[in-house]
Amino acid sequence: MIFGLFKKKSGNIAIVERQYALLTAAARQPFLYTDLDVPDTVMGRFEMLSAILILYFRRTRASARAGQEIAQEIVDAFFEDVDHSIRELGVGDVSVPKKMKKFAGMFYGRLESYAAALEGRDGGALAAALRRNFHPGADEPPSMQGLASYLLAAETVLSEAPEEIVETGQLRIPPAGA
Repeated sequence: MIFGLFKKKSGNIAIVERQYALLTAAARQPFLYTDLDVPDTVMGRFEMLSAILILYFRRTRASARAGQEIAQEIVDAFFEDVDHSIRELGVGDVSVPKKMKKFAGMFYGRLESYAAALEGRDGGALAAALRRNFHPGADEPPSMQGLASYLLAAETVLSEAPEEIVETGQLRIPPAGA
């Protein structure tokens, strides 16, 4: 797996691997791509995983120390995964740091814009942010209202998850289209 780095840092490797697998599986749900207008492209998958991770981080910000430590390791795993993917796509070693900086900026920018809309439970603002990020430059992008509604509902479910689920890496994102 891509998590060799964590053995040096933490005894949480099994928890981090389990939680990261649950989060990536949630971002790969076919319904998101077939019915909620998420583009089935490398960037579409990056955008969807970013949105799922943002929901996860919003849930863990109120967690105890163990939950927050795991969340930080999830961030590290995500960027390690992005680095690996960039290299697999053929980006040379010299260009990787520049690309990683760009992806980090994109992720943290989305974190800010989605968080503001999620905080206010503003589906219209969230749909607008999703439209800008999932369909940049499109002349007539889809409304993204369905995805916004799903993310708002998922956040509500996550907010009710018990702390022991977070600390053991078993936090599940509700299925889309259920």
